[in-house]
Amino acid sequence: MASHETGAVSGVGAGVAAATELFTRGRDQIGRIIAGQQEAVEQALVTMLCGGHALLEGVPGVAKTLTVKTLARFLGLEFRRVQGTPDMMPADILGTNIFTPASGDQPGGFRFHPGPVFTQFLLTDEINRMPPRTQAALLESMEERQVTADGERRALDDFFTVFATQNPVEFEGTYPLPEAQLDRFLLKIMIDYPSAAEERTVLERHHAAHTMTALADTPIEPVPVELLSAARNEIRSVRVEDDIFDYLLAVVRRTREWPAISLGASPRASAALLLTSKAFAAREGRDFVVPDDVKEAALPTLRHRLVLRPEAELEGMSSDRVLRDVLAATPVPK
Repeated sequence: MASHETGAVSGVGAGVAAATELFTRGRDQIGRIIAGQQEAVEQALVTMLCGGHALLEGVPGVAKTLTVKTLARFLGLEFRRVQGTPDMMPADILGTNIFTPASGDQPGGFRFHPGPVFTQFLLTDEINRMPPRTQAALLESMEERQVTADGERRALDDFFTVFATQNPVEFEGTYPLPEAQLDRFLLKIMIDYPSAAEERTVLERHHAAHTMTALADTPIEPVPVELLSAARNEIRSVRVEDDIFDYLLAVVRRTREWPAISLGASPRASAALLLTSKAFAAREGRDFVVPDDVKEAALPTLRHRLVLRPEAELEGMSSDRVLRDVLAATPVPK
């Protein structure tokens, strides 16, 4: 099999030491606060490794916000939080020019006051409560890592990442994210109820901590920012063979002709699936992608990029179920 990657590192795991260490330390440190939810934690780490953004969906009380805050602490990144409300304006996120009168030697005039988007790690809680105009204000910052205000472009940090949460059971006072906004999220991470054993651990930790704040402030050891940078560089060197390219492409293109899907995955989704498959390979300590990496990456990468036909939704089908059917119907390379 010929490789599409030039300068790829040979040998199993030879080029993904930093990425593997990041996953190992992340499970350990984040697990000191978050009981269970290992799949969600690993997918959040994949998001950071790939330099993307993530949408977290789950019912209230399953630690969506706490997971994101703990991840930011673990990575040692500057963190800011925005609470979505129906009256939120774009300037509340991006910032605005404010007139400042002259004072002493300082001349008066308009000065830009940056909004919370000027950070490294932005948590947007209940993003579907923001009106469409405010949701759209995040598009440029998520895609191009810059903000344009009054005709002037202002760059965002190289580590700028958006983690947004939404509640799937409340619809009053919400604004569903349009397809263009959803497509900016690299992954859609589903957070479900914990198992009985995990929920018991949650109760024991709350009992020991006495307060919610004390639990959230449990000491963890952050990783040096150089480790995250090195891990991101390693992902680019993960090898992808010809038959894996063909398999990944077959999965994506099959979504465009699947009977239950009215809008399949786009070429941007193909590129996202390739990138996340590399990250899942690095999680396993491999510097090459295998079909199982593509299968595991497919659901979080593609589930929010598909539009099901109305009749499929009436039958109770979900994007995850349809994707599993697509994967089952796509021949796996030997």
